[in-house]
Amino acid sequence: MCTLVLSIKPEYLQRILDGTKKYEFRKRIPKEKVSKLVFYCTAPTQQIVAWANVLDIIFASPAEIWERTSEVAGISAEKYNEYFEGCERAYAYRLGNVCRYDAPKSLEEFGLTAPPQSFAYVG
Repeated sequence: MCTLVLSIKPEYLQRILDGTKKYEFRKRIPKEKVSKLVFYCTAPTQQIVAWANVLDIIFASPAEIWERTSEVAGISAEKYNEYFEGCERAYAYRLGNVCRYDAPKSLEEFGLTAPPQSFAYVG
């Protein structure tokens, strides 16, 4: 089981925190089983602000994933389709317990020197 740091736009992180976004969508995932996601909020925040347990990961075509998750996706169909354009496979982390850190954390506190492009493993 591993923990990943993911970069995420502020609007989507807010939806995760308020419970309207129950899945985090990605084009690729690591080979190891993921138990926890740590969220790095992109500009203007540029800090790690929250984490979530991963209940499971589903994968299928983007159309099938959308059909299964759209009611709690926290993203518009237009933005979803734009993100997965040209992809044959989509991945969706089903988020469990979501927690905001008491104070935002720097990337350095997680042993990182730059925000992850896709994801980064952390201890």
